[in-house]
Amino acid sequence: MPDHAEPPQTSPPGTAEAPAARRASRRPVKAVLFDFHGTLAQVEDPQRWVLEAAAACGVTLNRVRATSLADRLLTAGRAGGPLPARVPPRLAELWADRDLYQHAHRGAYTGLAETVDAGIDGFADALYERLLTAEGWLPYADTAATLTALRDAGVPVAVVSNIGFDLRPHFDTWGLTDLVGAFVLSYEVGRCKPDPAIFWRACGMLGVDPEQTLMVGDTPADAGAVAAGCSVLVLPAAEPGRENGLGAVLDLALPG
Repeated sequence: MPDHAEPPQTSPPGTAEAPAARRASRRPVKAVLFDFHGTLAQVEDPQRWVLEAAAACGVTLNRVRATSLADRLLTAGRAGGPLPARVPPRLAELWADRDLYQHAHRGAYTGLAETVDAGIDGFADALYERLLTAEGWLPYADTAATLTALRDAGVPVAVVSNIGFDLRPHFDTWGLTDLVGAFVLSYEVGRCKPDPAIFWRACGMLGVDPEQTLMVGDTPADAGAVAAGCSVLVLPAAEPGRENGLGAVLDLALPG
């Protein structure tokens, strides 16, 4: 997603998860880094996404048409996932740079949406604009409680995301900004996960050593933090609005 780099090719997916979690239980955790999409929040239901974008263009869709459009748009590729079945050659450069530049992120995803003929003027831009609002996302049910518990325990937190737009307004809307010590966004720092440099930047912004830091995510790109010296916990992404297993972070990060 908007939020993820391509998986590293140096090791099979998932190989870092269990050892990383075991290491985290043996090492003191002084800070926690969180991925955004699939870890702290999830994009809204595809049908709602389509209905709201169409409404922003002055068009009311029935549920059947909205469902059909949503299915086609997901195949084309949606910011927040899934990845496109095929990237048209004219979008290849934007797609490769989507998490490094705001214009590339918008251009890639509006371009993919435009491959689906919805017959609605401005529809591709309206779909993208939903990403830029907190209403287009749902924090997981255990996100606020987890971040609050870490703050209360004096454990600083950073959000580390492969993304092409600012997440801070979302956290402002959700009342979570004060629980996050730093936002380390790929398009701002010029590095994407799994590059160790983005994790080092996050640790530096929090003033902690990587060896005392836990990275929490849901993809092999997040597990790339192992190469930066961090411990890693990889969680399977849950359905929007449900708990995402973030209580495991507190088991690892807080004293018993």
